[in-house]
Amino acid sequence: MSIEPEQLRIVLRRWATGVTLVTSCQGPTRHGMTVNSFTGVSLDPALVLVSLEKTTRTHKMVSANGKFAVSILSLEQEELAQRFGGAVPDADDRFAGLAVEMTPQGLPIPRDCLAFLDCQIVGSHSAGTHTVFIAEVLECRVINGGEPLLYFNQDYRGLAL
Repeated sequence: MSIEPEQLRIVLRRWATGVTLVTSCQGPTRHGMTVNSFTGVSLDPALVLVSLEKTTRTHKMVSANGKFAVSILSLEQEELAQRFGGAVPDADDRFAGLAVEMTPQGLPIPRDCLAFLDCQIVGSHSAGTHTVFIAEVLECRVINGGEPLLYFNQDYRGLAL
């Protein structure tokens, strides 16, 4: 028996996740997308994974250059999540007008995110419409101590403490 994609979407909306941006570049062209399919895999060696839809521009850049940055967004960065989640189309410059910093690998990250991870791909696995990239963390740093942006049931939220 096969699960319909819409039924799976409805169920997965009940899973609260953090919100990240995955960014990369190819020459002078930079791009990124909002991603909630991100997790730590191993502390030693330091490994994380992201799952990116194969048809996206970010996927093409990550595949081509073998590296990406993950920015963990704060509660105040919902507009960034929306911008990189499709409010600015995939073909456009989602970084236009944003204050950015560069990671040690030369990848763009938004200023004032909670933290970032600078990653080099060590493996990948085709998984339906997506590719799961496993990457070694080459550098990571906490930038701010704010609250994380969360995503639940098609809406951005904060922690209720």
